[in-house]
Amino acid sequence: MSSQRSSEFKAAPGGVMTDEVGVITGDLELRTSHTEDGMVTVEIRYAGADEWYRISAAEVKLHDPRDHDAIHTALLGVLHRPLG
Repeated sequence: MSSQRSSEFKAAPGGVMTDEVGVITGDLELRTSHTEDGMVTVEIRYAGADEWYRISAAEVKLHDPRDHDAIHTALLGVLHRPLG
C-alpha cells in the first residue's frame, strides 16, 4: 500500500532542482508518496501539468508511516518561498 500527499506552492526565485530537467520555477505542485517499507519519493510538477519530476536529494526513509504528513509539510515549508 502506498500513501500520497500533494500541495501547490510557488517556488523561490532560484526555482527547484529536479533530476530530469534541472531547475523549474513558478507555480508548482509537490507530491510525496511512501511505500510500505517507508521510502518516501519526492516529486514536483508545474501546477496543472501531467509530468512529474523527481527531487531525489529530498528522499528519506520513514521509521513510522505517521511521519509522512510531517515530512510533506516540512518540504512544503522549505520549497514555498514566493518572496525568496
